[in-house]
Amino acid sequence: MSFELVGPAADVAKGSVITTEIDGVEIAVVHADDDQFYAVRDECSHAAVALSEGEVDGCTLECWLHGSRFDLRTGEPSGLPATEPVATFPVEIRDGDIYISTTPSNGVTP
Repeated sequence: MSFELVGPAADVAKGSVITTEIDGVEIAVVHADDDQFYAVRDECSHAAVALSEGEVDGCTLECWLHGSRFDLRTGEPSGLPATEPVATFPVEIRDGDIYISTTPSNGVTP
């Protein structure tokens, strides 16, 4: 499994989202309320808008357009109108830096 460097973990405040592109795929990197880092495809599976512009709440990311919520751990939607999951990517923190795998962890094609 290949991992790509995103940047310093200290640059992402708890409860915030940054975006990065890996292999042509836009990814939202979230520092969640549980103090863990998560990475999901930065596109709502319902309306194809950037999830990174939404709100972080616990371990969920809410789409700003229609309010669908996605579990950052699994990519599964926890609220309508979305019914399809978004791709999630493994995250590692190494020496204070965020690394994201290029292979989705939940089997969803990005």
